[in-house]
Amino acid sequence: LVKSFFFFLHPFFLIFLELRSTGTAHHFSFLLNSTDYRILRMDEDHDRMYVGSKDYILSLDLHDINKEPLIVRKIHWPVAPQRKTECVLSGKDTNGECGNFIRLIEPWNRTHLYVCGTGAYNPICTYVDRGRRSQEYIFRLEPGKVDSGKGKCPYDPKLNSVSALINGELYAGVYIDFMGTDSAIFRTLGKQTAMRTDQYNSRWLNDPTFVHAHLIPDSAEKNDDKLYFFFREKASEMGQSPMTQSRIGRICLNDDGGHCCLVNKWSTFLKARLICSVPGADGIETHFDELRDVYIQPTQDTKNPVIYGVFSVSGSVFKGSAVCVYSMADIRMVFNGPFAHKEGPNYQWVAYTGKIPYPRPGTCPGGTFTPNMKSTKDYPDEVINFMRNHPTMYNAVYPVHKRPLVVRTNVDYEFTTIAVDQVAAADGSYEVLFLGTDRGTVQKVIVLPRDDLQTEELVLEEVEVFKVSLSILFYTRQQLYVGSVLGVTHLALHRCDVYGEACADCCLARDPYCAWDGKSCSRYSASQKRRSRRQDVKYGNPIRQCRGYNSNGESNKNTLETVQYGVEGSTTFLECQARSPHMSLKWHLQKENSDRRKEIRSEGRILKTDQGLLIRSLQSSDGGIYQCTSTEKNFKHTLVKLQLVVLSSRTVNNVLVETGSPALPPLQTSAWTPSAGQYKDLLNILSQPEMGLINQYCQDYWQLGEGSLGDKTKSLKELKEQKKPRNRRHHDEQTTPAET
Repeated sequence: LVKSFFFFLHPFFLIFLELRSTGTAHHFSFLLNSTDYRILRMDEDHDRMYVGSKDYILSLDLHDINKEPLIVRKIHWPVAPQRKTECVLSGKDTNGECGNFIRLIEPWNRTHLYVCGTGAYNPICTYVDRGRRSQEYIFRLEPGKVDSGKGKCPYDPKLNSVSALINGELYAGVYIDFMGTDSAIFRTLGKQTAMRTDQYNSRWLNDPTFVHAHLIPDSAEKNDDKLYFFFREKASEMGQSPMTQSRIGRICLNDDGGHCCLVNKWSTFLKARLICSVPGADGIETHFDELRDVYIQPTQDTKNPVIYGVFSVSGSVFKGSAVCVYSMADIRMVFNGPFAHKEGPNYQWVAYTGKIPYPRPGTCPGGTFTPNMKSTKDYPDEVINFMRNHPTMYNAVYPVHKRPLVVRTNVDYEFTTIAVDQVAAADGSYEVLFLGTDRGTVQKVIVLPRDDLQTEELVLEEVEVFKVSLSILFYTRQQLYVGSVLGVTHLALHRCDVYGEACADCCLARDPYCAWDGKSCSRYSASQKRRSRRQDVKYGNPIRQCRGYNSNGESNKNTLETVQYGVEGSTTFLECQARSPHMSLKWHLQKENSDRRKEIRSEGRILKTDQGLLIRSLQSSDGGIYQCTSTEKNFKHTLVKLQLVVLSSRTVNNVLVETGSPALPPLQTSAWTPSAGQYKDLLNILSQPEMGLINQYCQDYWQLGEGSLGDKTKSLKELKEQKKPRNRRHHDEQTTPAET
């Protein structure tokens, strides 16, 4: 059983070592004392990816993140020793926060980047010269260009911030004070007036966690352009449910603030609630109220991208995640709808029914509806006062079809980040979701339309990239990049060869990246016209797609036909794993001198698992031909066919005595017969980390042999010592990719 440890995993789940062996993941981690890697900027013009970490700025090749010598692509930017000492004395270095954590990298012009870091609780910014072309190998700080990062970068590295540099002006959602109590949406740099949200006004921002910022044009008129902010914040009322609410806010880029009221403060800031919930049969909705990440999927119409949001549950009643999709048409409808109004502290929020001043609050100056007003300072005072007291819309933004696209409940993980790819397949175009989790894995999910106007969600695969929570997924140019505190990994979008060589297996995988090319499952390309190419993402029907290729035993050519021996009274395990998470498995036994096949079920001495068949206390009557058959989409497939030969204990003892080996101990009957549930507990024990160490030791032992093991294999004790967690305060060794 120990030897079979690694088979107690789902077939579509690849652990870190298995993923690395496929050659489809390339890991980068800085072999110095640095942590908290964040992919902060993609530069497709220079083919670079800019990564910020503690005290370092990195420039990596987009196509090969380990291509160049690190010395030419890293900048060491620590804080001065005196500043670090002051930070430590203030009591802020509990977990090493007194460093310069890079939190902002924005393109300033064709040759320079604007970079900000936390500066040991004293934010600082500077310029980085990256050269005009990537071949120049220029990557250095501009001397004498350091300025304050207040309003651009947080003091505390644990607080999220978002930013966008547009037309030389930096917009940032950030906490701007040492204690982390003053949150604001700020505008700095550039020629326009420095702006911020109303300070300490909980109606505007109430302890927010900023998630994303993105410029989305409203029309062909540039003056209508708005910057959208996605965040979550505390509910404004005590006892309000849920306690956390997800928000989408927006501002006009050309906002100059008010003339008498809201001076140097946004006069076009509005926000609305984002709803992601599952309606119940009793009418009560289950809310996923904590926005974790947002992905903006571009379309041919730049004014109407598709917005994907990842949500989790804020309470402790249950653990769950969901993905909801929103349209800009629905978002604009809410912002053009009624404002939320409250007469006093003891009143309920209602839709404002009074007169709306002109121009409508939230309208951009000089735009489609206000061509004669060139600045918000020209707006009447009643418009500005209305904005200050009514920043929230009454209606909420609901997802497309009023329900989530993907839902996970009663699982031991949560989604943390998302990226989306539009994939062209033989039977249409599909959107593939890459969902990062807090256990370090990436799930590849496709949502298929059904004939009844519902959708069908399929998890194509799940791969373990890190052992810790994923902080970000970046998708660009058919490349996927995964970031965590431990490093960065370049992950291929597909692993077609793991589906096998059979046409049926490739078709049943329903992976839009892959198709059967007549010989094996390989990358699908719309430009290749092959008569033998087979792919069916929507239905996954191998009976129709692989007709003619499943004959002559093609569908069963991978069937294992082996002989397995067992000793009477012992326990044996017959292995059979589904090649797809959507298959159902059945076992049949055909005894010797019989034409009948009997289906095997879990009962008494026999336990069926996802990995095979466990038979305890073997009897001579257990011998025969065992066949494991999978069924998916009405397509039956024989995966394993083996003959189990049960040897009598007396025969085995006689052979051992003749060869001079010690005889088997006499079998002792036990009054205790474990139940199927207790067998499952045993299998659960075998999946513990300690068993992984035993398995590794045994694998080396079996491979090298007892006599030649010598110094080539570490003892189990040494393996355990190697796996012990190291305290970063006392150990400067960098974690290797295999340990992550």
